[in-house]
Amino acid sequence: MRNVIWVLTLATFIGCQDQTNIQPQDIINTAKELKEITAKKITWKKDAAKMARIPEKLEMIPETKEIIAAAYNEFGDLVSPKREVIIPEKTVKANDTFYMDVYEVTVGQFKNFLKESSSTLDRPINWNKVYQYSPSDEHPMINVSWHDATAYAKWAGKRLPTEKEWEFAARGGLIGKEYSWGDDESQARNYANYEGVGGKDKWKESTAPIGSFKPNGYGLFDITGNVWEWCQDSPESDKDSKVLLGGSWVVTTNLLRLPFRNFITPSVRLSYLGFRCVVSKSD
Repeated sequence: MRNVIWVLTLATFIGCQDQTNIQPQDIINTAKELKEITAKKITWKKDAAKMARIPEKLEMIPETKEIIAAAYNEFGDLVSPKREVIIPEKTVKANDTFYMDVYEVTVGQFKNFLKESSSTLDRPINWNKVYQYSPSDEHPMINVSWHDATAYAKWAGKRLPTEKEWEFAARGGLIGKEYSWGDDESQARNYANYEGVGGKDKWKESTAPIGSFKPNGYGLFDITGNVWEWCQDSPESDKDSKVLLGGSWVVTTNLLRLPFRNFITPSVRLSYLGFRCVVSKSD
């Protein structure tokens, strides 16, 4: 009987393990290959990045009423009277399925990019500044500009996420929540490296190694906190800046909220700026 209980307990323990640790089976080279892929996790061959499948986003457009003006012919005779038309609600696709890096691009991955890439950055990376706050190859790459991040993404055969893609992925399937894990601010230390320490957050004056916290619902780690992440977009009000999302290791919980946006000149490099990449079958 003890043996039976032990086996059942072991089976339960295994079943409760973090599913995000399952090794991806599909190694992908190009975006074209994604047309036949439905796996929840893949490995992108160029930079060996693990990527998670982000489902398509559907939006419901509610029923609306439209007033159609009366129509007259050239002689002033009424052809059709003024009328009200009801346009029924419908579901539309807001974005297609895409894959996003499970982790922020690391120091090690960026170093490999610099060694393998034939292109050069507009100016050399200051590695003293990088290692001051990201001291190992398993820490997120920092002190990178939007141009640096874009160059890496192009080399890898991927791209930076749009603002809408990033937020949808960061929500992990949750709707209308303040944070990537929900609305409970007291859980922040379990999911993000930000100002101060406590719980899983042990890094007061540096970034944390990737994967040090709990993932969100889509299996993305550090989607909030650790480093602000560059997006493709420019804010409509300021075409000379680029959007950054997610907060970083130097901010308060208020800036970890998903609706919060940060805007910075794309040439700026700072100790709390990093990125992750995405790819879709249409790229």
